[in-house]
Amino acid sequence: MEFSKVEWVGMDETASKRGHNYISLFFNMENGQLLFATPGRDKETVKAFAEDLTAHKGKPEQVKEACCDMSPAFITGVTENFPNANITFDRFHIMKLINEAVDQVRRDEAKSEPLLAKTRYIWLKNQHNLTAKQEKTLASLKDLKLKTARAYHMRLAFQDLFQCSTRESGEAFLKRWYFWATHSRLPPMIAVAKTIKRHWDGVINWFHSQLTTGLVEGFNSLLQAAKSRARGYRTTANLITMAYLIGGQLNFNQPT
Repeated sequence: MEFSKVEWVGMDETASKRGHNYISLFFNMENGQLLFATPGRDKETVKAFAEDLTAHKGKPEQVKEACCDMSPAFITGVTENFPNANITFDRFHIMKLINEAVDQVRRDEAKSEPLLAKTRYIWLKNQHNLTAKQEKTLASLKDLKLKTARAYHMRLAFQDLFQCSTRESGEAFLKRWYFWATHSRLPPMIAVAKTIKRHWDGVINWFHSQLTTGLVEGFNSLLQAAKSRARGYRTTANLITMAYLIGGQLNFNQPT
């Protein structure tokens, strides 16, 4: 394979076995091709990707954009091995962090508020994905003076960030949201707002790159389905081989 034109990359990890066993996957974000897969999920996996890219006539210094989650390993790996790459943090991973904060507010409040029993998913789903029963429950709770309801409204508001038309309007919106969250007196929401503040540029870079790891997540689903059909793979090497077969866009044409 020849990777001389690769400029936009994305990365994520997926489980290889039960427990804390992972492989890291690296993609060309312009055509969805799996470029490299390797065991682990530390910064050394990014270094190994840079070396493999070079071996396939790619140039790490040519990579302009990289999309990943807020993993310190991926951030450090990109910074050290792709010096000209702007990092965009995946919007779906950011929303996952916010959902976790909302759920923590609910768990804390549920200890003294019986109305919140068995309501976890109504606060985490988008409204169009709720069942009729869940919609009715949400309607009865969302306007009450509940801490969880306030966190829920912050979650909904944050999603509007990605509807802003320009980087400038997006940054102005995020500044207002950050002020709201950090003055909410809800510790989980304050903590996630400060996490976003520490990764500010990578969040705002979305308005330039529009990158997400959605295609990576879709590939992970295909790979996990293949693993399930095979009842698992004996070795991580076999799983990586299957990853290349599914997503590597390999050319098996034989000479005639």
